[in-house]
Amino acid sequence: MKIANRLNLIKPSMTLAIDAKAKELKAKGVDVIGFGTGEPDFPTPDNVKEAAIRAIRNNETRYPPVSGTDGLKKAIIAKFEKDHGASYAPNQILVSSGAKQSFYNLAQALWEPGDEIIVPAPYWVSYPDMIMLSGAKPKIVETTASNGFKLTPDQLSDVVNENTKAIVINSPSNPTGSAYNKSELKALVECALKNNLLIISDEIYEKIVFDGFEQVSVASLGEEVRKNSVIINGASKAYSMTGWRIGYIAATPDIVSAVNKLQGQINSGACSISQAAAAEALIGPQDYLTERVQEFQKRRDFVLNTLESISGVSCFKPVGTFYCFPDFSGILGSSYEGKQIQDSLDLGAFLLEEAKVALVPGVPFGAKTNMRFSFATSMQVLEEGLSRIKNAFEKLG
Repeated sequence: MKIANRLNLIKPSMTLAIDAKAKELKAKGVDVIGFGTGEPDFPTPDNVKEAAIRAIRNNETRYPPVSGTDGLKKAIIAKFEKDHGASYAPNQILVSSGAKQSFYNLAQALWEPGDEIIVPAPYWVSYPDMIMLSGAKPKIVETTASNGFKLTPDQLSDVVNENTKAIVINSPSNPTGSAYNKSELKALVECALKNNLLIISDEIYEKIVFDGFEQVSVASLGEEVRKNSVIINGASKAYSMTGWRIGYIAATPDIVSAVNKLQGQINSGACSISQAAAAEALIGPQDYLTERVQEFQKRRDFVLNTLESISGVSCFKPVGTFYCFPDFSGILGSSYEGKQIQDSLDLGAFLLEEAKVALVPGVPFGAKTNMRFSFATSMQVLEEGLSRIKNAFEKLG
């Protein structure tokens, strides 16, 4: 059976592959600690689960509207108004089965061969692949830890050409934990507008920020910006609802209509039960988020301090998310049992084999010397895993 050539453009998701490998080894009795998964270890809040149960009992089990239920759309609109002072109408909201599908739908609906989409690196592993599946080309622009892993207006201006259609912004960022403050974001957005670029703003980690950082949504920067932006968000990260698969976009009616047309031929809309749960997550009590973010910050501080105590390792201090993105440049070039560790792929294989610890190599994120470390797990697991990593490094020559 011949497989479509378009699949040769992309690679399997490294984050999902590492998580699957760790689970496979655990099933075989191997004591593996996984720091690869991108999901909170906290349970879905009880009020959210109860909302789903009510929906089942009320027989809300039929096909939902393709673009989302009225209840969830109202909750999303209220969330934008409350959090960002941004006004959206129901025909500007579309719900999908996760923020990943939201981005994929956009790529398929908006871009075609010859288009270029600017993606700052390091980037979430799926952005370039989903762009390439649309026929467009991801234009990767490197950022560095010294600049907070943030794209500058000058960098943006330097790479724009007649084929450039959009820029992808992810703040806070997976994998770096970096985020733009208001002045930085405003300057970048203004530069994008001057160059007639559509702004794709992935804000899935907006609720998980540390040290009093003020998270700013592109949607809050005025009506003109909103007319030229697509906001992507969802319930997965803040509300511990990764398995419920609810994401959404906020955009102009013409973009929403195009994506709605596409989605209607794909999955006929997101799960009705999950939508009822997501609506409750957005409009229900939010107090527990503070406690959870405080716990993430405590874990971040521990992981950051421990990593930086290891010779050859440096790490940018994350502003948000539940990831660190340490740089192992001082470790690379070392050898173990006659094999040289040349990049983060080699390092990941070494740590899995020798330390029984799973981290996601930075190569698929666009960073050869880094690895993504998820601290969305207990302090006990973090302590044990980091101890194993330090012991493994002592065996390198």
